[in-house]
Amino acid sequence: MTQAKTARLDEAALREVALDYTTRYGGTAAAVTRILDRRIRRWADALLAAEEPDREAIGAQAAALRTAAARVVASLAALGAVNDAAFAESRARRLRRAGRSRRAVLAHLGAKGVSGDLAATAAPEDEATELAAALAFARRRRVGPFARPEAAEDRLRTLTVFGRAGFSGAIARRALACEPEEAERILRGEQRAAD
Repeated sequence: MTQAKTARLDEAALREVALDYTTRYGGTAAAVTRILDRRIRRWADALLAAEEPDREAIGAQAAALRTAAARVVASLAALGAVNDAAFAESRARRLRRAGRSRRAVLAHLGAKGVSGDLAATAAPEDEATELAAALAFARRRRVGPFARPEAAEDRLRTLTVFGRAGFSGAIARRALACEPEEAERILRGEQRAAD
């Protein structure tokens, strides 16, 4: 990072960084805050690397920039550019279609900074959706109704794989017991419901 670039960090530059991030990746308020904090830290580190830095002044400027970053995130949230609920719903829907269990979805959303209540709303407990996710997982792993005819399947090992992925034993057994036609029908139905 050049000295000229580090000297110009202000609220407008932080807003530009936040808008760039949200247009590329979407994200939550927590993710945007993390990105801005990382930018402020790099800016401060670059200034501290200079000969005889004024550590107190740089610390005060960094604190002021963190306050500005909070204002930027709040203003973007007010405008709808950062929307934790929309992010959570979209990400939960995508993960469920990809074969992730509700537990895995909740963990993923939590890691992205989505509150527990918001994550639970985005990924409600629904047995039909969980079965469809388990079938998508089975299709990806080529087990159960999607196993190749010549492949021998170790049922206990397969159930263990489902368990590690966050699926309950009951859902895993139901997914493995599905006939291939029924499994495809369930997955097509879930795909139409998500669209």
